[in-house]
Amino acid sequence: MIQLIKKTDQCLSFAGFSISKLAEKYDTPLYVISELKIIDNYNRMYEALTKEYNKIRIYYSAKANTNLSVLKTLEREGAYLDAVSPGEVFLAKKAGFLSNRILFTGTSVRNDELRYLLESNVTINIDSLSQLNWLLKITVPNQLSFRINPELGAGHHESCITAGKEAKFGLWEDEVVKGYQKAKNTGVKNFGIHMHIGSGIMSVEPYLIATQRLLKIAKKVREKTKIKFQFINIGGGMGIPYKPGEAPFDTERFAQEICGLYKRKIKEYQLNTPVLCVEPGRYIVGEACALITRVNTIKQTPYKMFIGVDAGFNTLIRPIMYDAYHHILVSTANTSEERVYDVAGPICESGDLLAKNRKLPYVKEGDLLVVLNTGAYGYSMSSQYNSRPRAAEVLVKEHKHVLVRKRETFKDLIRGQRIAKWLK
Repeated sequence: MIQLIKKTDQCLSFAGFSISKLAEKYDTPLYVISELKIIDNYNRMYEALTKEYNKIRIYYSAKANTNLSVLKTLEREGAYLDAVSPGEVFLAKKAGFLSNRILFTGTSVRNDELRYLLESNVTINIDSLSQLNWLLKITVPNQLSFRINPELGAGHHESCITAGKEAKFGLWEDEVVKGYQKAKNTGVKNFGIHMHIGSGIMSVEPYLIATQRLLKIAKKVREKTKIKFQFINIGGGMGIPYKPGEAPFDTERFAQEICGLYKRKIKEYQLNTPVLCVEPGRYIVGEACALITRVNTIKQTPYKMFIGVDAGFNTLIRPIMYDAYHHILVSTANTSEERVYDVAGPICESGDLLAKNRKLPYVKEGDLLVVLNTGAYGYSMSSQYNSRPRAAEVLVKEHKHVLVRKRETFKDLIRGQRIAKWLK
């Protein structure tokens, strides 16, 4: 595995580039993305799976990070793409993905969005019988898939569990046969089946249980409708270690056990040999990015020591939204002395914290902090809250670095706005 962070002469580097020089050239807050790390992560998953089964597709879950350079990197590696909005389909095509390499899995989809997806000729993953009915009123596609709720969910936070009794996603088993039969009767020729149980999952067991459940449902559909599945998609959600010392997701074991189960059951259930699909997002891009932020102020209260930085939850919302841990390093730490700090951003909210009660080397105003593992749901969930322009993004590879998203300016805050004519 590629190690991104190194310390030389009391200074940190990311993928071989000095943190301080990157900050000097591009300013802060700054997302820095390693192209080679993305490639390494993708190929590790692909190679592990293809050793066990020869019909594999990896659909990159684009919602994790939709930077066009990230998408293009994965398109060139041969990845497919999982989109959850028409906008992600649009971006995928801009990055060069052909329609037959895009799967759309949405919920609460508008009719005009369905039309756009059909015109884009991507495979649509149906989330409800209602969505199926509306789609078939517009046209009959050649291929459809259905998202199934396998009644088992998992994930690192309750908001990231996407299956089970509380989940809004997918069809339940008593609806599934009805949906497939209607699609077949209407003229759909090719089919897939899909599930997604959650995000940030670090163990193989939930996938084994849910995949066994999904395959039983596929067997039932085959027996009742006589359709053949072109692909079976077990979703994504594979996690990454955020805290030092945490074990990484066991990709080899995942591949061996999932593919072993899959091969046994498709034979037992007479499902032929459909393509096995997975949808990693965080696993591919999460560790490939760091957020550089500069210390503006040091504030001591009777109860706390605050480090005030220029990245807030407008820049990285995961700590406040999911109580997520992101490891933080001090770029220019020149002492072993540690203190306990809250790392706070510039947003006018008490919850604007990147870390609470975090032990860090002694920090001075002007120092640079490096927030690790921010490639997934970092920039993609950022905002202009408090009218703060969004950060810049830089891609690095070997000896090259390039700005791949400009830092927003105040003009971007009024882009698309108009003052009502009666107020002029």
